[in-house]
Amino acid sequence: MHSDKYNFIHVALPVMAESEYFPATLACIQKQTYKNFKVYVCVNQPESFKTNSSKVHIYQDNQKVLHYIKNHKEFPIELIDRSSEGFGWETEKIGVGWARKTLMDTINEQANKNDLIISLDADTTFNENYFQSIINNFNANQDAVGMSVPYYHQLTKKDEAANRAMLRYEIYMRNYAINLLRIKSPYAFTALGSAMALPIWTYRNIRGITPKTSGEDFYFLQKLKKYGKLLITNDEKVFPGTRFSDRVFFGTGPAMIKGNAGDWTSYPIYHYSLFDIVKKTYDLFPTLFEKDIQTPMNDFLKEQLGEKNIWHPLRKNCKDIPHFVKACHDKLDGLRILQFLKSSQEKIDKTDEECLLENLKTIFPFEKLDLSTFSFRNSTIDELDQIRNFLVEKEKKLQKKFLS
Repeated sequence: MHSDKYNFIHVALPVMAESEYFPATLACIQKQTYKNFKVYVCVNQPESFKTNSSKVHIYQDNQKVLHYIKNHKEFPIELIDRSSEGFGWETEKIGVGWARKTLMDTINEQANKNDLIISLDADTTFNENYFQSIINNFNANQDAVGMSVPYYHQLTKKDEAANRAMLRYEIYMRNYAINLLRIKSPYAFTALGSAMALPIWTYRNIRGITPKTSGEDFYFLQKLKKYGKLLITNDEKVFPGTRFSDRVFFGTGPAMIKGNAGDWTSYPIYHYSLFDIVKKTYDLFPTLFEKDIQTPMNDFLKEQLGEKNIWHPLRKNCKDIPHFVKACHDKLDGLRILQFLKSSQEKIDKTDEECLLENLKTIFPFEKLDLSTFSFRNSTIDELDQIRNFLVEKEKKLQKKFLS
């Protein structure tokens, strides 16, 4: 029986134009059964937004949030003001990535090595036991270096267009994660900035988060996974907001905007056969330790990496097969897999509907609906939601199997 290692939580909460949603997130924090926490909020936008007629509304909304925080009495909030006159980001530091880095670096300066960071977004809600579940999970898995928290987008009450776009996007994410779980990829996690947690000692050892305009959550979780054990299950989940948003360059909000306009090319439903190609390459890693052989992904990797001999340098630096296989997975990481899927999907002459239906028929059989006339554009919200919920359960089962 091990003793508890973790007992304090630091909440990192970036805010940009969130006056409508931010109070609900704070209310969720207030209701937590676990009270041993501190909240850090970074209200931010580029300095230039104050004089940009198309962006000034973001600055004005941020001022509302700042006023709200200053009058908030329920629990202490450490405020990082990167919004007010003279405090906005310079152009090169634009984006939520800089807000997350600023928050986590501030926390790191104050925290003990065995404290935890929970990363949230200001349009995210969660149940009252969320913080307790994070503490429990890390105390039960004290060797874990981080967590990709389960998520579930809740439907809006009135906005059918937002619901349709969100469900299409979540089906894309679930299909991607399920297939990575199926082939036992180390990178079988979903990256959401509102759904991450990690210990301070990990943050220090990996030298923090790398700021990016968008996608910092993906690169951060990949960095954590290469470093050690990443948790992908938890007793509680988060409920990110469902809305059209252009505050970041890619992610849920921009995907929904593009998708609502009919453009889902950046978020295709990848065909299961492409993941099988990755799996065949994985299976050849032990043999590659002994000699060079052709793999199904050699040509792609040579072109992508600009390297003629991919495996020899890894073989030279690894003392045995386990270390070599780890080095191969580090090389063929989540980013490379995603690049391979995108470039290969373009060569498959199938619609997103056809890919999803073949996946549902072949990889994770789904028999609840007659899908002969299925269409992302025309099927009902209820039908889309049934498919999403089926994939949620399938992903959960595969996660447990993956970890066993």
